[in-house]
Order: sequence, then structure tokens, then C-alpha cells
Amino acid sequence: FENERGVQAPVGYWDPLGFARDGNVALFKIRRATEIKHGRISMLAAMGYITPEVTGKFPGYLSPSMGLKFADIPNGLAAISKVPGYGWAQILGWMAFCEISVDQSPGKPGAAGDMGFKAFKVTADAPETTEKKLASELANGRLAMMAIIGMFFQDGLTGSAW
Repeated sequence: FENERGVQAPVGYWDPLGFARDGNVALFKIRRATEIKHGRISMLAAMGYITPEVTGKFPGYLSPSMGLKFADIPNGLAAISKVPGYGWAQILGWMAFCEISVDQSPGKPGAAGDMGFKAFKVTADAPETTEKKLASELANGRLAMMAIIGMFFQDGLTGSAW
């Protein structure tokens, strides 16, 4: 797998736990699609962690029936206990919809990480540009996974991600 997308300087091919040691291409593709998905989620999570600190919060109510305003929800991990149960149900329902709404079986675009949303235009006449963008997405996703877990740890230890 040394020539797969995502093998980049300065690390090169890196599999410290030996998950791909057996050479199973099907399992590698499943893990790569999972890595892409987790990277995208982590990029959104990192921005979601930072944005309320920088731009503020939405005006109005998160839950009018409970009298709970968006401004009443703290940033970071403290928000987990403040969001109402129905809010968590909506979040989990949306996650389930996103997961099952795309066919991710082998050989389908979803299996390769194509979930139908295009953040950039893929064109057949510029494959090197497309390859660079896809490799950048992997690298940025990896960085975001480390960033969000770092923010979680810092928030858990100090009570603030900042």
C-alpha cells in the first residue's frame, strides 16, 4: 500500500499497528473510507468547537418549550449535559440518516468515500489537481482528528479548550 493516496512526506507509509500487514485490499479500502469519513467529521467538529468562541452563538432559543437559549449552552464538553434529550435524538437521527442514505457496499462510490457531497469540482481533464485535492483532504482530515481530540483532552483537563 506504499503507493496509495495519503502516503505523503515526511512520514511516508505509516502503519504502526500493522493493520495492513496481511495485504488484504478489501479491508484496506474499508479502513480508508472510514478514515475519510472520520476526517470529514473531525474537520466539522473542530470548526464547531472553534466557531462559537470566535463568532458568538445564534440568537433565539434552542428549546423554546424549556426556555433554553443558544446563549445558555456553554462551549465545549460542558454543552453535552445541557442539550435536551430530544436534541440528542435529532443529532443521532441525522447521523443515522447520513450513514444509511449512501450505498457503501464494495464497488460503489460510497465505499471509496464518495458520499455525494462535493466540496470541490472533480474534473476528468485535471486528474493531477484532483489527486492533490484528495490527498490534501486526507492530510487535513488526519490533522483535524488530532486537533479535535486535543481540544477534548484540554477541555476535559482545564474546563476550556483555549
